[in-house]
Amino acid sequence: MPDLDDAYANGAYIDGAADYPPRWSQRAEAFRTALGARATLGVSYGPSARMAYDLFLPETEARGTLIFVHGGYWLKFDRSYWSHFASGALARGWAVAMPSYDLCPDIRIAGITQQIAQAVTHIAATTTDPISLAGHSAGGHLVARMLAPGMLHETIHDRLAHVMPISPVSDLEPLLRTSMNADFGLDTAIARAESPRHQPRPDVPVTVWVGASERPAFLDQAQWLAEAWGAAHVITPGEHHFNVIDALEDADSEMVKRLTPDT
Repeated sequence: MPDLDDAYANGAYIDGAADYPPRWSQRAEAFRTALGARATLGVSYGPSARMAYDLFLPETEARGTLIFVHGGYWLKFDRSYWSHFASGALARGWAVAMPSYDLCPDIRIAGITQQIAQAVTHIAATTTDPISLAGHSAGGHLVARMLAPGMLHETIHDRLAHVMPISPVSDLEPLLRTSMNADFGLDTAIARAESPRHQPRPDVPVTVWVGASERPAFLDQAQWLAEAWGAAHVITPGEHHFNVIDALEDADSEMVKRLTPDT
């Protein structure tokens, strides 16, 4: 029975929630336009139309590459909504890549995980510099899954400077009790297999980041992952599920500094 729908409903508890996606889209488009030749759009990493990423370059030679994976419950959005969140890392001299991926129910979550592994592999092949991974919500799940044994080739894994699941879904089993599972098609075994909470502790720096004003379910999800992995756990006062990623635009924020270390 879908008795956890309310627990995992974010927009219903955020003032002006409906205004966020169009505002993100407008700001992202303006950002891409302003970046001009430093933006390479729609680089294919696989056979489907959505398997593509945008690459944004800093003004000087890149010191590393941040890969940001968007959220939307594996059901909505694409890379075009988030471009402006690259600005903080760019200002610190890092390139930023933002992939799209196929969405449920056209694909299962396990398939999306594999697509993001393909995206990271494709992006990593374009550089020898350090790589950081950040993802928001469902994207937080996806970047956390990249740390599962064998998910990335060891030569890529060894280049990971920092991984930051932001407001992640770390345990998918509660989603079996939401109406969204009609599109996810999860059962208990698949949900557990796709849950980063049950992965071995990673050997790279990880920060699990979440807003203090998020739904209790997301505070729990972040805590479960931080405890399971022994990872750094940041809870930022006054931030909810939609504005917790705003710090990505600020080169001086702790979020961006962790993701773009001086190496």
